[in-house]
Amino acid sequence: MKPIVDKAEVSIDYPDKAYMGSFGRKAGFDVTGDADGVTLKLKSTAGEKREVQIHLHYYLLADVLSGMAGAMQAALAADDVHRPALAEAATALAAALKATPR
Repeated sequence: MKPIVDKAEVSIDYPDKAYMGSFGRKAGFDVTGDADGVTLKLKSTAGEKREVQIHLHYYLLADVLSGMAGAMQAALAADDVHRPALAEAATALAAALKATPR
């Protein structure tokens, strides 16, 4: 597990109940991939222990990334603090996608 250096918030809403939680600096995350998609796992080990996993198939992940690009373009227009880290991560993703499979 890698440490979470910022914060993630999770909310799952059902008609009769809702689950909400946050994962901060005392939590970790892991990302794994398989033939169908990627799995993101968030895990809190301090206090109330909890874990969240989401598996996104690759076409949905592509749609999510496209949606994020549009949303972030407007949201980060004047944000010089987060932009370098996001650009570096996007460059790493692009390089991984261009790499020749083994």
